[in-house]
Amino acid sequence: MNDYFVHESSYIDEDVHIGNKTKIWHFCHIQKGASIGSRCSFGQNCNVSNHVIIGNDVKVQNNVSIYEGVEIQDGVFCGPSMVFTNDLTPRARFPKGPAGYKRTLIKEGASIGANATIVCGHTIGKYALIAAGAVVTKDVPDYALMAGVPAKQIGWVCECGSKLNSDYICEECNKRYTIEKEQLQSMD
Repeated sequence: MNDYFVHESSYIDEDVHIGNKTKIWHFCHIQKGASIGSRCSFGQNCNVSNHVIIGNDVKVQNNVSIYEGVEIQDGVFCGPSMVFTNDLTPRARFPKGPAGYKRTLIKEGASIGANATIVCGHTIGKYALIAAGAVVTKDVPDYALMAGVPAKQIGWVCECGSKLNSDYICEECNKRYTIEKEQLQSMD
């Protein structure tokens, strides 16, 4: 017996794993070989392509397609209409297929804002925050705040999502961080 919810307008292919308490809303398609963890939520009009791996507690807002080659770890937020890619040089007449797809990894707790684009072949670090409309064209460090086209780092964020002050302290939850080897590290 399934312990997840799928709206009647959505399609779930064979050979798909969906974890407990996950909710898949209107007009979604989960393709063959996809694996979705527990307690996830998919808004309307989402597509999860073949063999995509999605962790637990992931929230995918409306109009997001997660293409083959993308892996999303636990606790990730994908904002409305954000975009993943999987081919750096696509051609309609010369498709490469899965062997030509570039891997994209979204690490634990990262958030991607509405209408942001993640160019394939990159890693978004844990708890990083990608601003709405940003275009990510390179790897993103853990806890980095990225904005613009192309996206540039404009600060650091706490695990709770608040921007850190100049002393690397979160004024929202008082969590403290330090910089070690150009990487932000939690002191708690």
